[in-house]
Amino acid sequence: MKADLIATRQSLIEGKSHPLDTAEACLDAAQSSACQHAFLQITPETLRKTASQPAIAGQALAGLAVSVKDLFDIEGQVTAAGSMVLQNQSPAQQDAPAIARLRAAGAGFIGRTNMVEFAFSGVGINPHHGTPAAWDALTGRPVGDKHAPRIPGGSSSGAATSVATGAAFIGLGSDTGGSIRIPAALNGIVGFKNTARRVPTQGAIPLSTTLDTVCAMTRTVRDTVLAHEILSGRKVPQAHKPLSSYRLAIVQSVMQDGMDSTVSHAFERSLAALRAAGAQIQEIPLRELLEIGPMMATGGFSPAESFAWHRDLLAKDGDQYDPRVAQRIQRGAQMAAHEYIHLLSARANWIARVEAALQGYDAVLSPTLPITGPCLSDVAPGPERDAEFFRVNALLLRNPSAINTLDGCAISLPCHAPGELPVGLMAWHTAMHDDTILQLALLLEPILQTH
Repeated sequence: MKADLIATRQSLIEGKSHPLDTAEACLDAAQSSACQHAFLQITPETLRKTASQPAIAGQALAGLAVSVKDLFDIEGQVTAAGSMVLQNQSPAQQDAPAIARLRAAGAGFIGRTNMVEFAFSGVGINPHHGTPAAWDALTGRPVGDKHAPRIPGGSSSGAATSVATGAAFIGLGSDTGGSIRIPAALNGIVGFKNTARRVPTQGAIPLSTTLDTVCAMTRTVRDTVLAHEILSGRKVPQAHKPLSSYRLAIVQSVMQDGMDSTVSHAFERSLAALRAAGAQIQEIPLRELLEIGPMMATGGFSPAESFAWHRDLLAKDGDQYDPRVAQRIQRGAQMAAHEYIHLLSARANWIARVEAALQGYDAVLSPTLPITGPCLSDVAPGPERDAEFFRVNALLLRNPSAINTLDGCAISLPCHAPGELPVGLMAWHTAMHDDTILQLALLLEPILQTH
């Protein structure tokens, strides 16, 4: 794996490397075949200008490359959300708060990354701009081969590839049902979904105003902590607790259903390694997870809330949408007001019961995804592949989206070995447990890497 942000920043401070040389290396990666379709726009001069500022090394991000999902407003740039229908909109008048915070910390913006149109899928396909292939950050090689590349995961597809290939140290993205953690798991990097209220969502085109979360992907947990501190405007306190002091849970229901053999092997191996390192892991029923499907039977929040935003655009330019995205958005037109109001109250009641069930536990461990990434060709655009696309999409979203429904926080950590397809282990809890999840992840990471 390439050096992370903190190690690279230290090298700059010690004079062992030069910011412009580091910037050029990132630009080389961004413009290489490894990043094909990962970027919608590369901004070399912006990155070079930031990296050449004399005082930049003293800032938290030291002018190092940060990629931005095409969902966020950057002053002077058009925010198109991976679509065709917004390409001719006026440029943003100001930075989104997340962009402003990164800029103030010395981020070197390398460009806008590709994404699922309007962020509405966990697979990563974009029929308008092409789809980046998954890249395993652990080995520095593509996932699969040139004849059978694998899906990158979505919706923050290009952001994940930019980090995994070394084009960016931080990939800014969003997570409404797993859009950070899914591509993180499929590219062998770290993806953290903070509690939604921790980071402002203004200046980002919404998918679901109830579930949208602004967060990022990095190569290591310590980089994730730094990125979260900048985006949330707060410090994560250091913990000096041994792994054995954390009470961890696993659940059989839902989270471990339908695991393929690669995921099952990696997950069981990871649990064994953590237990050998002193982790207390207890199986709990948490049958409340079985209620998610029935609770969302009318479609859930994303279709209804996105339809409210897209209604006029669909009427005017619906033929320019990805048909799979349009289909999911238009489902929101079918939800009645009383169903939406009932869903709000049902979710609040469900969250309260899950919080009670998890009292006394520091985190729950599960596979981030039950399957490894399929080949791009299996789910490529085309009506003959729609059934497989929606089957895969549902599987990819299942585990991560439960945490969004919970208004919780979660981190995906790579737990595969070289030669295996990338697999993620997810540590999660309810709202405002961000610090504990990050502190725990710092302990889990070296154990998972060793094994």
